[in-house]
Amino acid sequence: MLTIPDSYGARVRSYAPDAEEWLRRLPGLITRLLDEWGLTRDGSRLWHGNVAVVIPVLLPDHTPAALKVSYPSPESAMESAALARWDGRGAVRMLRADPDEQAILLERLDPTRSLLSVPVPQSIPIWGELMRGLSSVSSGDDFDTLADLAARWETELPELWRRLGRPCPQWLIEDAVAVCREQAGSPVLVHTDLHFENVLACRDDWRAIDPKPLSAVGEFAVAPMLWNRLADLDGRRGAGLRARCDDLADSAGLDRELSRRWSIAREVENHLDYLRNGEIADAQRSLWVATALSGREDPGVDPAALATP
Repeated sequence: MLTIPDSYGARVRSYAPDAEEWLRRLPGLITRLLDEWGLTRDGSRLWHGNVAVVIPVLLPDHTPAALKVSYPSPESAMESAALARWDGRGAVRMLRADPDEQAILLERLDPTRSLLSVPVPQSIPIWGELMRGLSSVSSGDDFDTLADLAARWETELPELWRRLGRPCPQWLIEDAVAVCREQAGSPVLVHTDLHFENVLACRDDWRAIDPKPLSAVGEFAVAPMLWNRLADLDGRRGAGLRARCDDLADSAGLDRELSRRWSIAREVENHLDYLRNGEIADAQRSLWVATALSGREDPGVDPAALATP
């Protein structure tokens, strides 16, 4: 019987009320999928994040692949639908899926090589090329929409801000609400968590993994590349972050100003959500990113010293 790492169990227990039941069921589910899909394990390794375990496997013809099984949650419920829609254009290619079990069979990537291993200036054109592939796909009617999300934020952000005691400048809330009120452009299928660690090497190429799909404008995807690797701003602080935002937008053929504004809105929402959950260090990081993108950051704050997600 397959052994589930204790570290994965600890992560699931931190958020799932039915964690024990899921962890008892998981080994049998993996064994059943291996049998039904004609897979054999490729060694004893098993990788995991917060939600999923990934098992290296071999297809019947001995082609390397990876079996990913996620804890059943809204976060991963639409992953297989998004990967099917992209069909390898910018994202890891999906070979088979059981959506009811939130299990997917994927082409094998190199988990030891992500964009974290690439200097930021060289990683930006890689990210941009992936974004162009991902953004070439229309979203259809199966996915949540930015229009609905923006309508919620327009009401919820000011209310939460007041409930938390007005923890950030009012102008930040107003800026976030303003972009939410604007008519969005033509939606595409957006990977909303496309940061350095969610891009893995595939031989001499790169693929996006772990999509959190949304029917949105492409500019909504920029923010995760900004709130990560703040220590790599090389002393340029706010100016460096704004330049990174522009470079990311240019690399993907996106509008610079809209990329900046949606990134501010996303970090304002993150800031308030972190505060609501008592995650003070993360809230401080998000506040710095939002103010820096606005050109109004505290000059006394060193972003390299801020917590990273």
